[in-house]
Amino acid sequence: MRKTAFALIGLLLLAALAGATYQAVGTSVDALRFPEPGQLIDVDGIRLKLNCTGMGSPTVVLEAGLGDGLIGWKRVQSQIAEFSRVCSYDRAGYGASDPGQMPRTSARIAKELHSLLQKHGEKPPYLLVGHSFGGYNVRVFNGQYPDQVAGIVLVDSTQEDQYALLPKAWTELGAATLRRYKRQATWAPIFIDLGIARAMLRFQGVQGAYSIVQSKSVKARASELEAIQTSAEQARAAGNISDKPLVVMTAGRNSDASLKSALGDRDFEDYQRIWVDDLQMRLARLSIRGKRIVVQDSGHDIPSERPDTIVDTVRELCAAVSRP
Repeated sequence: MRKTAFALIGLLLLAALAGATYQAVGTSVDALRFPEPGQLIDVDGIRLKLNCTGMGSPTVVLEAGLGDGLIGWKRVQSQIAEFSRVCSYDRAGYGASDPGQMPRTSARIAKELHSLLQKHGEKPPYLLVGHSFGGYNVRVFNGQYPDQVAGIVLVDSTQEDQYALLPKAWTELGAATLRRYKRQATWAPIFIDLGIARAMLRFQGVQGAYSIVQSKSVKARASELEAIQTSAEQARAAGNISDKPLVVMTAGRNSDASLKSALGDRDFEDYQRIWVDDLQMRLARLSIRGKRIVVQDSGHDIPSERPDTIVDTVRELCAAVSRP
């Protein structure tokens, strides 16, 4: 029995070693086959991936939503680079960036972003563009460094009153999502680092899964969601945007079938009404120069579905900022 037990333990250790090797090699191959643009910059002991292109002023800084990185801005960035300087980056834990300190709050993220831009020699003024959760981050950045921010674009951004105003079913759905993310983060060292997730994705024919088969990304996403109400209050504390140009872009079409199924028809209609007519308008009132644009034919992922609308808005604000 002892021999059998030792043999089984040996086989498990060999399987674990083989899985870890498969994961390490696969991650390296993904990085070579699907390289992210930009370069790694050391920021207080962690390396963050930054991609800056184009020339001109103000420098447009793109801040992605929960779980997303710089690659999600590809179509937006390439067009903005034709008329201004523009930077996107991977927050700590995402893409090629190193894991960062926990918890992942907007205050910590804004500080890291500011240091990253400084280290790379990017000069203010900055025009900040925040999608979804990224809206909290850019508002906190503005609160921390107001003299360096020329204007803000909020792309279907979160708003701090949503946790009290949206239907109870939406709150319960968010809690369930957080529990799932935390479970994934707990099991990531086994499920991801031993190559199981990568093998499953490969069996399903998924290519270029570099960003979603890394433990650090799963842990960063879980931490951002767990601390999201802290980030919301940090955004509230950052205050108004004063008289800076502000454009709030709101998705006019939310066709997320899973969200509608989870909420039910009535709660889904309430969710849409509160999000579009109330929460997004609260954001627009953060500045006396604020305005709201409804992108009628796009869902929440405006950077992918209607990148041209973001580019046009940024172009307009760049021109406004450049005028005396």
